[in-house]
Amino acid sequence: MHLDLHGSRNCCRVHECRVTAHCSTTKTCPANPPYPALLSPPSAGFNWRGIETHYPVEKLAQLPSGRRKKLPKVQYDFEQEETPLYGELMRKRRQAAVKAAFMRCWRSYKERAWTKDELRPISGGSARTFGGWGATLVDSLDTLWIMDLKAEFREAVDAVTEIDFKPGDGEVNMFEITIRYLGGLLAAYDLTDCKDSRLLEKAMELGDMIYASFDTPSRTPITRWNAKKASNGEKQTAAANAIIAELASFSMEFTRLSQLTGDMRYYDAVTRVTAILSSQQNATKLPGLWPVGINAQTPDLTYDTQFSLGAMADSAYEYLGKTYQLLHGVGSDAAQYKKMYNYAIDSVIKYLLFRPMIPDEQADILMPTVVRATSPSSVSQDHTAQHLACFVGGMLALGGRLAQNTTHVAYGRRVTDACIWTYRNAPHSIMPEIFTMAACPTHSACAYNASHPSQQHPGFARVSDARYMLRPEAIESVFYLYRITGDASYQDIAWDMFQAIDSQSRTAYANAAIRDVMRDDGVKEDKMESFWLSETLKYFYLVFSEPGFMSLDEWVFNTEAHPFRLGTS
Repeated sequence: MHLDLHGSRNCCRVHECRVTAHCSTTKTCPANPPYPALLSPPSAGFNWRGIETHYPVEKLAQLPSGRRKKLPKVQYDFEQEETPLYGELMRKRRQAAVKAAFMRCWRSYKERAWTKDELRPISGGSARTFGGWGATLVDSLDTLWIMDLKAEFREAVDAVTEIDFKPGDGEVNMFEITIRYLGGLLAAYDLTDCKDSRLLEKAMELGDMIYASFDTPSRTPITRWNAKKASNGEKQTAAANAIIAELASFSMEFTRLSQLTGDMRYYDAVTRVTAILSSQQNATKLPGLWPVGINAQTPDLTYDTQFSLGAMADSAYEYLGKTYQLLHGVGSDAAQYKKMYNYAIDSVIKYLLFRPMIPDEQADILMPTVVRATSPSSVSQDHTAQHLACFVGGMLALGGRLAQNTTHVAYGRRVTDACIWTYRNAPHSIMPEIFTMAACPTHSACAYNASHPSQQHPGFARVSDARYMLRPEAIESVFYLYRITGDASYQDIAWDMFQAIDSQSRTAYANAAIRDVMRDDGVKEDKMESFWLSETLKYFYLVFSEPGFMSLDEWVFNTEAHPFRLGTS
């Protein structure tokens, strides 16, 4: 029997529509969810669909149907400009340098940590960090394809097919499993134009495991999950003390999985959590924003007083505009995401951005920070800056294009330029993890006070965490601002960033986290997160790609830089 991923008459019964590595007749990714829904074929791996469900869903929400909206164009029209020959030559040389850095790390991973979660870039050993299923292997699949390393991609996919997402000991961070593993599998499948159905099989297998963590009375997920207890039939309850990012950062992955399989369980899980987010968005201490700390059990997203765009909150906001784009703007569900995005960003601009007091007084920059608030009239910013929050520039620029709000795009540039400023003005041209900056009274320029107390370095009041962990967020926003504005100076900025990072983080085997970017000792940590290959080097590579490659009008990236295909209307 042949399987038609578009749901043709070849699939007569639901139980007959099975994905296999050899029987797929698809020629491209489905424009509409397959009907009947696809089911994974029997495998030797653990069957997460077979475990007992304690809190079943009676009626599943469906993906919105109807004619796709023609969304506003995101990318700058690069075709109207001709690149000088010298500029084209420099672009290709820079891209080749980024690819060489990736290949050096990949070879070391293959030789010394193959199928393990992480390579230890100083000792040459390996580390188990996220389930032991090969986080770097899965996280890097789409980077291999994007960099045209097809032989390495095929070898990696062969290894991925051997993964068994069986329950293990201890807790699993389901947020990381979703964005790195599930996102990586779905993106790789999309990039093959949905031709290598082994990748979809693995995505469905993992999706079934993740979905089991939603089997709670509130149908909200357990984000730090004991998979073994669940597999043994023990009842589960979501955490009373949870964080907003882990509750609200699976909408893209589960939506795309339902789009590709027709299995609406995943999208139903999305709509239930989104309804909670929407219903309580106006009831928090800062209406429009959700606090970092939440009760996922009841659920209550209103009680905490700390608000941030950085650690523990970031992708909850990032996914609003991106899920709207992934749904092609269709129906009330997409409209809900757009409304939530606009409401959130209005409050972000009002409460969560500050203008740093820096020697270059005319630098028109804004930095995201953390606030404490008991009400809109009682808000206190702490003026900390986090490398993690540098994604905000790209989020604002992308969301501004989709919402046709030029103000958001302008704010996105100012936030991106703030992160660029910190790179350029840090002692070794690399932004530290967490630091505080003196603040101007408003978003307007103010005079720099060189004698401001506790100036550890000009513009940096105090650095509380001086590490650089090979993070991608700054180059992520540089990539978005280049693609959205067409300003070629962002390519030169990216090149300076890459040279500084690669030269100072390089080890005998790969690249390592730097312990203190404010010092001259060059001490590194034996740590290379999978996002170095999945995100950081991918964004550097894409900045130096032809701008039509992986267009932001054709692909939407999850928070781990995994691209999902948008398709055409």
